[in-house]
Formats: sequence, C-alpha cells, structure tokens
Amino acid sequence: MNVEQAIDSGAVDETRSLLASVLSGFQAAWEAAAAPPRLAEFLPRTPRLRRLVLIELIKVDLEYRWIRYDFPKRLADYRAEFDELRSGPLPPDLAYEEFHALRRSEFHGNGRSELHGNGHGPAVDGGCHPTEAAAAEWAEHDYRSTLIARPQAQHALEGIEVGDRLDDFDLLVELGSGAFARVFLARQRSMQRLVAVKVSQNHGTESETLARLDHEHIVRVFDQRLLGDRELKLLYMQYLPGGTLSKVLALVRSREPADRDGRLLLEAVDAAMRDRGGLVPGESSTRAAMPERSWPETVAWLGSRLARALDHAARNGVLHRDIKPANVLLTADGSPKLADFNISFSLHVAGTSPLAYFGGSLAYMSPEQLAACHPQLPETAADLDGRSDIYALGVVLWELLTGRRPFDDETRAGDSESSLERMLRLRRHEIEPGRLDDLPPDCPATLRRVLLKCLAPDREDRWATGAALAQQLDLCLDQRARDLVDPPASSWRSRVGPWSLVALITAASMFGDGLGIAYANLHNHPLFQLWFSPGEQARLRLVGNLLFLLTTPSAIVLTNYLCRRAFIVWRGLRRGRTYDPETLARARRDTLIDGDRVALLSFGWWVLSAALTAIALVLYTGLPPGRIVNLVATMLVSGAIAVAYPFFVVTFFVVRCFYPRLLTHGETARDHDALRALSRRCTRYLAVAVAIPLIGVIASLTFLTAEEVSLELISIYALCAVGVLGFLGDYWLFRRTEADLRAFAGVGGSGDPG
Repeated sequence: MNVEQAIDSGAVDETRSLLASVLSGFQAAWEAAAAPPRLAEFLPRTPRLRRLVLIELIKVDLEYRWIRYDFPKRLADYRAEFDELRSGPLPPDLAYEEFHALRRSEFHGNGRSELHGNGHGPAVDGGCHPTEAAAAEWAEHDYRSTLIARPQAQHALEGIEVGDRLDDFDLLVELGSGAFARVFLARQRSMQRLVAVKVSQNHGTESETLARLDHEHIVRVFDQRLLGDRELKLLYMQYLPGGTLSKVLALVRSREPADRDGRLLLEAVDAAMRDRGGLVPGESSTRAAMPERSWPETVAWLGSRLARALDHAARNGVLHRDIKPANVLLTADGSPKLADFNISFSLHVAGTSPLAYFGGSLAYMSPEQLAACHPQLPETAADLDGRSDIYALGVVLWELLTGRRPFDDETRAGDSESSLERMLRLRRHEIEPGRLDDLPPDCPATLRRVLLKCLAPDREDRWATGAALAQQLDLCLDQRARDLVDPPASSWRSRVGPWSLVALITAASMFGDGLGIAYANLHNHPLFQLWFSPGEQARLRLVGNLLFLLTTPSAIVLTNYLCRRAFIVWRGLRRGRTYDPETLARARRDTLIDGDRVALLSFGWWVLSAALTAIALVLYTGLPPGRIVNLVATMLVSGAIAVAYPFFVVTFFVVRCFYPRLLTHGETARDHDALRALSRRCTRYLAVAVAIPLIGVIASLTFLTAEEVSLELISIYALCAVGVLGFLGDYWLFRRTEADLRAFAGVGGSGDPG
C-alpha cells in the first residue's frame, strides 16, 4: 500500500467498497470496448478520495494499455492530465507499476524500446526521479501488484461465509476483519487442530516476513496457501483465544482510573474467550500474578513484552510499521503477541521494499511516518527505522494507560492533506501539558518518563532499541528499582548531581585515611615515647607528616581521576549531550567499581607508607626487627580500616544515587554481570570488616612484652569497640545495597518472567 493510501480506520469499509466498485466498473468498460475508457468519468466527486481512487485506476489502466492492448501511455501524460498528480513527487508504487508494465509488455511482445529508452528506467518529465530509480531497483525481484483492491479478489473475499470450506480449512467463527483481509477461527482437517486463518488478497509479504521471526511474543505462522482462481491467500497461524488489545482498550474506557488494575486484563481475556465459546482457563503463574499489579504496572508488563518482540524483529531486519491495539493478540493468560505484519518491510525477503505496501494506521504513526504519508513532503518509507515502531508502541501504551491517545486529533483525522498536516504538527512537538493530566494518579514517574521518551518528536531522542525500552519498562514493575531510578521530587536523591560524586569520593578517601591515622597514632604514641629518644621521635614525626602530605592528596586525586568516566558522562547528559549505548554501558559499569577504587587505592598508599616507615626506622633508629614488624603491622591494620569502611559508604551511595541516574538513558542487560560481581565483592569486603578487630589485636600483641602490652590496652579496646560498631554500620549498608542490586539485576536479565 502506498503512503498516500493510508486510510482512516473509521472509513475503511466505505473506501474498500468504493474502490472495488469503481475498479470493477473501469475494468468492465475496458473489456467491453477494447479501447481506453475516459478515466475521469470513474473518479468520485469526494475530494478526500479522488487522489486515492485515481492512483488505483491508473494502475489498472497501465495494465490494459501496455499488456493486454496497445495503447501506451506514460506517467508524465497522466500527470499533465490530472491536477491531483501535478504537485509533489509521483507515488512510488505508480513508478513501480509503470516499470513492470513496460517490462511485461516487452515479454508479451507489445513493448517498444521505452523501458530503457533513456538508460534510467521509466522517466517522468524526461528525468529519473528517485521513485523511478527505486522502481528500477525493484525490477530485480518478482513482480507483486500494489493494487489496494483487486475487484475479483475483493468480491471473493466479501463472499466468504462462516461454515465454508477453504482448501484444508473449515471456517468456524469470524474473529475479525480489516480493510483487505478477514480472520477466521478454523479447523485444519489434515492436522485436526484449531488455527487462525487470515484470508486476504494475494499481495504483500507477511508470510515471508513472519517466517523469519521466531519469538514468544510474535504470533507463530504455520504456512500459507494460495487460491489462485480467486486471487486470495490463506495465512494460517497460531490461534490465540484472548482477543486483542482493542477489547482491553474498550474496557479501559468504560472504567474510572481507580477501578483499573491487572484484573481488568484478565477480565477482557476471559470475556473474549466466552464470546467465542471457549472455557476460561485455570490458574497459571502469569494469571496469579496479574491481580497484584496496578494498571500502570500491567501496561508496563504488556509493553516490555511487545518491545522485546519489536527488538527481535528489528534485529532480523523487519519493521512492523502498523503497531496498534487491534494488531496485538492475547493468549489465555493475557500474554501479548504481535501480529499483522501485512505492511511490514524485511531487508531479507526478496521482492520487498520499504516503499511497497506502505501504509498503517495514521493515529499511531510517528512524525516521520506521517511525513512519508504526505504527498508534498520529501520523506519516504525508506527513511524509517525501528524507532518509528517504538513511537507507535508508545502511543498504544499511552492509550491503554489513559483511555485516550496523547494527541487531540480530529474525528476524521487524515482525511485531507490539511488534516494530515495538523496531525503532523501535533506530533512534531512535545506532548501537551494538558495531556499529562490524563495519566492516572498511581502512574509511576518511571513509566511517565519512559513513555515520553518513546513519544519524542525527534527519533534521535527516543529509545534506540526495543531491548532498551523493554528493560526500562521492566523497571516499572519493581517498586524499589523505579524509586531508585526516578526518586520522588521531595527526595534528597533527586537533587544529587555529578559533582556530588567527586565530593563523595574525596570525603570517603579522607574518612578512611582519617580512621587509619587515628588508630595508628593511638597505637604508636605510647610505644614511641618508650622506644625512641626525643630526636628520633622528631625525625619519625617529620617522616610521618611528609607521608601524610604525599599519600592522602595523591590518593584522592588519583581516585577521582580513575572515577572520571561516570562523572564526565553524567555531566554531559545534564548538558544535553547524547552518548551511544556502549559509552553509557561503560560509564554505568565503571561507576559500580568506584568503591573498590577508593578502598584499594587507600590500602595501596598505606602499604607504601608502611614500607617507607620501615626504611626510616632502619636508617634512623636501632629498633629491633620485631618491634619494626609490630609498627608496620599496625599501619597495615590502618590500611584495612581504610578498605572496609569507605568501600561500603561509597558503594551504597553509588548504587543508590549515581548508577540509577545513568540507568535512565539505556538498557540494563549489559550490566547484569557487573551487578552480580559487585554483590560478590560486597560479601568479601564485609568479611574484611568482621576480621579487623581480630587482626588488630593480633598485630598489636606481636613481639611486645607484658609492659608494652599494658600500654596498648586503650588502643585495643578502642579498636574492638569501633570495629564492632563499624561492622554493624557496614552490615546495615550491605543489606540495603544487596537489596538495591537485586532490584536492578531483576530487570537487567534477559529473561521474560511471568
């Protein structure tokens, strides 16, 4: 279907009948006279449909003029004759049909040398327009008619009744109908199973497209059959008894926001099954979990699964291009499955092009897809990518959430170019503030943020992939995760900025070193008084001060430098910069090891200080080796203190405040291993915190006499007391950090929990 041929869903039946009737009469006139009838006599008076009908009539006219009879006429002649074609580029499907009419006429012996007359394929106004170049490219593939309504096929389609047998199928119940297709519940005789049979005109590449897709949230297609005598195609697929999201949407609109929750979805599914004579299924884990969800959580649950389906399709080179509630089917437990790829485009299916069979439902289209529908704008279907489907999914989820679409479209939006232009203007701006009031009171801030990003006017500002969108929607299903990622406006976490990361790392480094220095001074001061002369004490005090002035600032500067990636990316995001997914993922993973950097660098400086102190003791004093070992061991205990306590402080705040800020910009699956690794490291650091008092006592008593031990009782008592309190504090931080990590890991995996 061509871009100009996208039809408002409210006028589908009227348009389909009109096209079939007009084309049938036009063909009859050709057959009766064996000469070209006056095409203008068959055009409707309604301006809204004249261009659409004209394009379809020209396709038929080309067939008769070039292939059946010998009355050649070029697109340039049609353009000169009809005002509807004079402005803007010609529809690409007309160029496609002309090219193949000329090509086929040569095969049938009616052709002149016009196919390659100028070396560029079919020309309009003496030149090769991009649409004609596209038609020439399509010539490599098998010809597929782009007629919207073939009269014979349309009448055959309308004549099918429930109870008929088509090929191997007994038609039991009509499940639905669209512009050019009907869907039936049928029994396949050869396999003795129930299937859904889609009967449509024999055009499009839906079956070839779906054959490439194997995903739990995409309807599984078994095979297709062709009814050549009636120009119909049968596509038979998995039967899903739960209806469509259209039924759910109708139920949403009949309920007040306070009366909507996960049970509404099951209610719609069960009603659809009863309407079709099916039994309501028993409990399953998916159905059991549904009533516990709020309605926003239910919408997020549906959306995450559909986003994964779109991601799978996009990775296989398929764009759907017609995401809407009627094209989402539901299983008996409410799981969604994406269907109706009739106007999709696959990079891997021969004979397809982004321009072939292009259409869709205007109300759900992205701005760029609407622009491609406008005959006066340069955008084409070839310009679309997966972010257009993400936009359409955002519209569907917004409508499910609120009962209304996020745009104030006219009743018959898209019926004219001016109406189409108004739709385009609305979608090229941010969602109006008044529309935000439609969101239910219990809508999480995370879901609001995710949907607004889906609906960004500029596709560069939307989620880059369906996987990223799916995992952002998964965040909405865990209250802890979504509160971390999108803290309430009144929370102190909402006011944290990138410079807070620098301040935290600096403060934590100073805190760890301060605790270590306090313990070392408390332990060593009485021993220095006993072991060293005033002169030796002065020299050692000078060495200690120099080490402090060297190691602590150096550790702080180096730690901040190593932690710079997350700071730079976060600061750039706040200033409006954009980063590719890999850069964002590296920044997030880098943030998760900031606690390790603070702890290990501090310990490294303490080890260096201990080594330099040992050298100074050998050079400036005659202290026995045992006593030197005691003093060095004390400094290593101070290093352990600088490891255990700062690590948990930094990691707690990183996981709670800094990592979530970067998480709002991309998918979490890349972080799954990093989150699990951090959880394991937290356990090891907690073991260090437990061992500090024991290690400190052993180190304090090594190589000391009874008199010397008596001087160390205060430091030993202080170390034990502070060690116990420090462990309790670390354990408190550990438990909360573990809970946060589990929340993130739960949405970071690639699985699909019920």
